[in-house]
Amino acid sequence: MQAFRKFLPMFDRVLVERLAAETVTKGGIMIPEKSQAKVLHATVMAVGPGSTTKEGKVTPVCVKVGDKVLLPEYGGTKVVLDDKDYFLFRDGDILGKYVE
Repeated sequence: MQAFRKFLPMFDRVLVERLAAETVTKGGIMIPEKSQAKVLHATVMAVGPGSTTKEGKVTPVCVKVGDKVLLPEYGGTKVVLDDKDYFLFRDGDILGKYVE
């Protein structure tokens, strides 16, 4: 069973897995780890049910599992599940969603 299937984010939180950083340029030059750009693209792995309004209605999350999203440069909470790094963001912190 995959780690993110054992973990359900609360409220409007979204669990994402960042895509791997580029380690080689198009010309074949290896990029040192310290020089690699921070990856802002991620895949949604799990979503919470949504936030609750003052009236008690649930506002659903804007993304779904499998969506490719654009993240802010800073923020998110690192979560380690089965020795893999994932990040938790609020739905409103996600900058955008890539459309196929």
